[in-house]
Amino acid sequence: MQARKIKLTLQYNGSRFHGWAAQPGLPTIQGTIEEAFEKLCGQKVEVVGSSRTDAGVHALGQVAHAVLADCPIPTANLQKALNRLLPEDIAVAAVEEVSDSFDAVSDTRSKRYRYTIHNGSIRPVLEIHRCWHYPYPLDIEAMQHAAERLLGTRDFKSFASAGDQRLSSVRTVTLCRVQSDPPWITLDIAADGFLYNMVRNIVGTLVEIGRGRWRPEEIDWILEAKDRAAAGPIAPPGGLCLMEIFY
Repeated sequence: MQARKIKLTLQYNGSRFHGWAAQPGLPTIQGTIEEAFEKLCGQKVEVVGSSRTDAGVHALGQVAHAVLADCPIPTANLQKALNRLLPEDIAVAAVEEVSDSFDAVSDTRSKRYRYTIHNGSIRPVLEIHRCWHYPYPLDIEAMQHAAERLLGTRDFKSFASAGDQRLSSVRTVTLCRVQSDPPWITLDIAADGFLYNMVRNIVGTLVEIGRGRWRPEEIDWILEAKDRAAAGPIAPPGGLCLMEIFY
């Protein structure tokens, strides 16, 4: 049977998982999907994801690829077959056969994330794992003014966690928008790539500006500092969702 490469579009609620990357003895998104493939194909299948989302982070548009060597299930039937085996908090939204040259990681052009904050006084118990409950006043206009200063090609080293080992911290942000529909606040951000914890560190900094700790224009100084200590605290993982990946 001829090997084929497939592209998977995945959705998941990351609340109970220890992130994307497979880890021995721990529930992860990658590990769970690979287990489903092994049941279907009778052999181990590596699933390579475009974004290695952290523990507690969600996705509506994660993309991955896998090479199937001797799997008897036709590509057209894989989506239903996998969804029957996967737990209720992971779903395969689409499956398509792609050329051998496709790579879910290196072919990525840009990604869009959304971060959700609940700004009401009472925590939203039914949505608590999919948002950051922040029950204090926030200046949305100031947060948006600060967000606009992040647009363009910048060195985002101040927003990268200390453990990020990438050679360059320069990224191009094409969208950074704060919107409010009380009690909900959303931050949408798109870029050609993200540093480790970059979105959550940006959100934490914008919240500090929203609560009045800094003025919006101080974003410029934070960027120039190229020092993680200059930015705000990291936002909790539950509010973050990977929305789209563009190729």
